[in-house]
Amino acid sequence: MEEAGSPTGRAVATVARMPILIAPTTSLHAAFQECRDDWGPGLHEDGFGISADDDLDSPEGFADWVHRRNALDHGAGAPCPAERHGSCRWIVEDGQVLGGIALRHQQNDDLGQIGYGVRPSARRRGLASWALGQMLHEARTVLGLDRVLIPCLEDNAASARTIESQGGVFQGILDTGHVRVRRYWISLDR
Repeated sequence: MEEAGSPTGRAVATVARMPILIAPTTSLHAAFQECRDDWGPGLHEDGFGISADDDLDSPEGFADWVHRRNALDHGAGAPCPAERHGSCRWIVEDGQVLGGIALRHQQNDDLGQIGYGVRPSARRRGLASWALGQMLHEARTVLGLDRVLIPCLEDNAASARTIESQGGVFQGILDTGHVRVRRYWISLDR
């Protein structure tokens, strides 16, 4: 049977591109910049851990930032250190950075343990739900957590639906003084 669009008239096998979660890497500097540019100016790329002082443009500054992000993680099976740490991952597909997600290994504030963001041009594909499911699996199987607290901005209905789709139970609104966030608990015993 011939497949339409095949120059040889033969059926063409296609490989489905699937997203993966990877640790931050300097090899994707240009792809990361494209992702960041998709959001536009500002520090609103949740899940990446970007601060106002980070130099993400120069190769040296970017390498330093990637190193600091990866230094927060510890190997599977290793005990959690006392200092701030967590799992930082990028959502990557076909060499493009589509978003980021981070899991704090310990709950030590009112904001929560998981933050994520998907670049505007990659939204409405289920990537946030998929990545959140992957991180919940890590929280349960690698860290042995029973539940996690996940926030989203009060007016971010899409993020609220993402969290609810993974079993999030609304806990309440927290006014941080800067923004209001919806807080959800997700039980990991399912």
